[in-house]
Amino acid sequence: MELKEIACIKTGFTQKFGIPRQSGLADEIGYIVFTPEYRNPTYIEGITDYDYLWLLWGFSKNKPLEGGTVRPPRLGGEKHMGVFATRAPYRPNNIGMSSVKLLEVRQTENEGPVLVVSGVDMLDGTPIYDIKPYIPYADAHPDARGGFTDSLSKGQQVQVDFPEELLEKLPEDIRRSAIQVLSQDPRAGYDRGKQRDFRMAYHGFDIVFESTDYGLKVIDVIKM
Repeated sequence: MELKEIACIKTGFTQKFGIPRQSGLADEIGYIVFTPEYRNPTYIEGITDYDYLWLLWGFSKNKPLEGGTVRPPRLGGEKHMGVFATRAPYRPNNIGMSSVKLLEVRQTENEGPVLVVSGVDMLDGTPIYDIKPYIPYADAHPDARGGFTDSLSKGQQVQVDFPEELLEKLPEDIRRSAIQVLSQDPRAGYDRGKQRDFRMAYHGFDIVFESTDYGLKVIDVIKM
């Protein structure tokens, strides 16, 4: 069965580097724009009764999966794990899932109802195949084991030195989320400790940073 695109999401991530590895790790805002066929408000009637949504979407810029294992970057790119024991983007079917917070529904003249969500971890223009409500009593399992990710919890962040004069080059409404994204350390495990500049494309800016003994330091912000 061929999946049908029902919407796409607009985000500030124009390149894969820098996108949070899981949803909800940064307060990144996204705008879900439905395809013309699904812009009738009846499709989302009652959706504002929920705080969170599940998005099923497509990895649109992926290499094909080779073999049954992947090498998670968080593990330094050296340890192999079974693809079904990870959330790696390289999969037999290029389907991702994210839990996002629904902030509001905006009624627009040209695009119909637009869902404004936060906590996104998707590339700008990512196709969305389905939207389902997040149901707390069924979907939340706070005591569940998380495999190798238990040692890579949300609390494991790096310190970010973002000089004020550089931070002010960004629009005020994305400064907080920019720091949150950097604090997740977008570098792959095998890149940590390398003394070179890294560039993260974010909302039309290149944020240039380098490694330090304590984390990351932003050294330039360039308008693209």
